[in-house]
Amino acid sequence: MAKRVFMIVLDSLGVGALPDASAYGDEGANTLLHVWQRCAPSLPNLRALGLCNLPGLVGGVPKPQAQYGRLRELSAGKDTTTGHWELLGLVLDKPFPTFPDGFPSELCRLLERETGLRFLGNRPASGTAILEDLGAEHLRTGRPILYTSADSVLQLAAHVSLFPPEKLYRLCRQVRGLCQGPYGVGRVIARPFSGEPGAFVRTADRRDFSLEPPKPTLLDELCERGLDVLGVGKISDIFAGRGLCESHPTHSNQEGMERLLALAQRSFHGLCLANLVDFDMLYGHRRDAAGYSLALEAFDAFLPGLLERLGPEDLLLLTGDHGCDPCHAGTDHTREWVPLLLWSRTLAPRPLGDRLGLHGAASAVDAWLSSN
Repeated sequence: MAKRVFMIVLDSLGVGALPDASAYGDEGANTLLHVWQRCAPSLPNLRALGLCNLPGLVGGVPKPQAQYGRLRELSAGKDTTTGHWELLGLVLDKPFPTFPDGFPSELCRLLERETGLRFLGNRPASGTAILEDLGAEHLRTGRPILYTSADSVLQLAAHVSLFPPEKLYRLCRQVRGLCQGPYGVGRVIARPFSGEPGAFVRTADRRDFSLEPPKPTLLDELCERGLDVLGVGKISDIFAGRGLCESHPTHSNQEGMERLLALAQRSFHGLCLANLVDFDMLYGHRRDAAGYSLALEAFDAFLPGLLERLGPEDLLLLTGDHGCDPCHAGTDHTREWVPLLLWSRTLAPRPLGDRLGLHGAASAVDAWLSSN
């Protein structure tokens, strides 16, 4: 019988500061605990699986229905690309470069020479704050806004009236090709926005352009073995299109969950890997604990519908890629443990403890799909 794994990454769902968190300025971070303490979300289904039985959390249940544990990232950094690559088996020897003082003049000259454009900004900034600062000047001059963050990203923001999404994507692809070697940021991100000065709004047409993984991941290996690999959300962006048979981009958690329910009705043999980004993009970075709480409740309410579509040969794997504690200092990701929940109708519940390496998720997927 065909086996299926539904692996869902709740983007930024950290469950406690890692032992090395102080080196990142993240000592004391705990995304889930702090959202819980501030907003008390109703999460009956996630609690039943054992999520809140993890160390340092509250709301645990006497008899969890899933296997539950925590994963500790081995790679340096706390960004989306690093986290997802490690989840699928690729541990990085060195972190992606970051630019806390903005990008060097040599790179800016290269970008302007090759694109024929001049840029505004070139500094670390919140995506919403930089629109308030430079959005009107961008409309007046036509110059795209260039900025970064504590992560290894180069972001380009432009108003849809001047740079419709496809035009901005073309620019980002060109910039992606130029940002290599010492300038090889993990992601070049297109940030379209609309509206008027004083009321700019980022649209849902964000697109990430990642470096190609330097080595094969489990996605590549599964494809080589003839198994199906389906990506939901920004998975194709994160893995630069590698290792996927199908890609299903989405614009929100809600759309991602609807797509997962539809795919769970299909027959395939392999992995469906989904990223639900709203937790991170809309709530973690914006320090919106209440929004994060509501998004967790929406996901919790979605779970029964997915579980009822899974058969005895199917596995559900829930995890995260890093933290983004909306109650911590700053607006950046936080260096945290991430959960690992494994549920199947035929899998005996038990604690998994703490596992070294996010690639514990890849091992679980591989073991399930390789078993007789």
